[in-house]
Amino acid sequence: MRSLERLGRVRLSPYFYMRDFLYTEIGSFYGMPNIPEYPDKAIWTGTRLCLELLDPMVETFGSIHVRSSYRSRDINRFGNENGLNCGNDSLSRGNHVWDMQDDQGMRGATACVVVPWFADQFENGRDWRDLAWWLHDHLPYSDIVFFTHLAAFNIRWREVPRKRIASWIGGNKVLKRIGEEPAEPLATRRSRYADFPPFRGIAMPRPPGRWR
Repeated sequence: MRSLERLGRVRLSPYFYMRDFLYTEIGSFYGMPNIPEYPDKAIWTGTRLCLELLDPMVETFGSIHVRSSYRSRDINRFGNENGLNCGNDSLSRGNHVWDMQDDQGMRGATACVVVPWFADQFENGRDWRDLAWWLHDHLPYSDIVFFTHLAAFNIRWREVPRKRIASWIGGNKVLKRIGEEPAEPLATRRSRYADFPPFRGIAMPRPPGRWR
């Protein structure tokens, strides 16, 4: 327990600690611990996820809600075998399973997040693609998948980004395929999010030391 407590205190970025990513409904409901087999690897990929993808969202939209993120292989396997919205082992390594490389040997990490600033607009009819194209044009993501509730989305950091966007909103669809240019030109994409807050425009007090 003490080791898990220490792991939870590890700071991944100015705004996130490891503990923010360890909660899982599967683990809570079924009494299964969600502990990395290789903590140092999970910390390394989680740091990249936070610094490069999540922190810029915080500095643009304010607080973001992490719905789910890190899964141990045991949690993920149990969820997959019992139909609890977990991918198989091959799909989850270097994805929700942060401390394992994917089939191409790439390190990666995924979080499922909600942007409250956008969620209410989505619930009132705003197109999820407005946020999808903002993410594409501003962040070095690898994979994004949108879900039907609150415009929640998985966003993945990967050593070599794949740049793929998909969605389950209105059916299973792909907005941007790997290796293809966006279907909408830059000017059209920008018009979609013209009313968004300025990128990293929130003047947060910066912590001293290594995060500068």
